[in-house]
Amino acid sequence: MARAGNKNIQAKLVLLGDMGAGKTSLVLRFVKGQFHEYQESTIGAAFFTQVLSLNEATVKFDIWDTAGQERYHSLAPMYYRGAAAAVVVYDLTSMDSFQRAKKWVQELQRQGNPKLIMFLVANKADLNEKRQVHNEEGEQYAKENGLSFLETSAKTAQNVNELFYEIAKRVAKATPSRPTGMKLQRQESRRSLFCCSV
Repeated sequence: MARAGNKNIQAKLVLLGDMGAGKTSLVLRFVKGQFHEYQESTIGAAFFTQVLSLNEATVKFDIWDTAGQERYHSLAPMYYRGAAAAVVVYDLTSMDSFQRAKKWVQELQRQGNPKLIMFLVANKADLNEKRQVHNEEGEQYAKENGLSFLETSAKTAQNVNELFYEIAKRVAKATPSRPTGMKLQRQESRRSLFCCSV
């Protein structure tokens, strides 16, 4: 049962990033609690929904997990247009993946909504010994570009739920409460009686 004052919010969330960064693995870990060692590449985009209940709101995420291959890049605006939040994911074992993530951030800043909630996510934190992108680099880039930053591991579930809960909290905060019912104000002006005679 919804608590008094509890908002029901539907929010579009898009994941962007290079092929193999782990976007689908993050979503599957969040939505289904699953991890597959060998996840097939996404073709076009995959769609998931998930509901999160917060104290202040219930947020239903419509999650678009976009394909990372270059040939699908031109489709991306269809998915991020109208999004409340975007998660740009890179693989911390690949400097190329990080550079690609920066390009996504720039594209979102150019094309996206100025109110867009953006997270930069360094995935595969479980592969620390193969790390090419240091935590500070990701954090610094995020700070300079007004993004939130998090390191995750879809494999171990590190920070995965935290990521989506943090996004849900920000979406709830950014969504004004809609008043239930209407407020009618009486106009005391006499002239309003003649409003429609020309």
